[in-house]
Amino acid sequence: MKIAIVSDSHDNLEKIKRFTEIVNKESVDLVIHCGDFVSPFSIKLLLSELKCDFYGVFGNNDGEIAGLISVSGGLIEKPPALKVIDNKKFAIMHEPLFVESLAKSGDFDYILYGHTHEIDTRVINGCQVINPGELCGYLTGKSTFAILDTLQNVIEVREV
Repeated sequence: MKIAIVSDSHDNLEKIKRFTEIVNKESVDLVIHCGDFVSPFSIKLLLSELKCDFYGVFGNNDGEIAGLISVSGGLIEKPPALKVIDNKKFAIMHEPLFVESLAKSGDFDYILYGHTHEIDTRVINGCQVINPGELCGYLTGKSTFAILDTLQNVIEVREV
């Protein structure tokens, strides 16, 4: 399964649009957003353009919670979200709280997070930790996301 992991889009509609174009070309099966959409119009654009499944968690800058839930049809929830995807165990969050302890627990195959705007792809105790960086490009000057191939267990960080 191909999963695009993205975070911290912060209402940057140009980058969201470009991200969806790339993801759709790549025949991604699922997009997971690790929070900080910010406004409902951002998620509305994202969902209207994507040609795959979507799931997300809230970030610390997501202020219009009711609007985000309504526009997304309930596809965004409070972190940490514990999911089984493609027979793999995922912990999905925005802020990197307990990343190390969750990874060391042996309970998860993947820990996904955002918030820091910095790319992080490391393995802790056999658990793959992934922060795709920031889609918005505001802090680092780079607009990035990751594509995870769960069959090959390969991660590729892409720039928009």
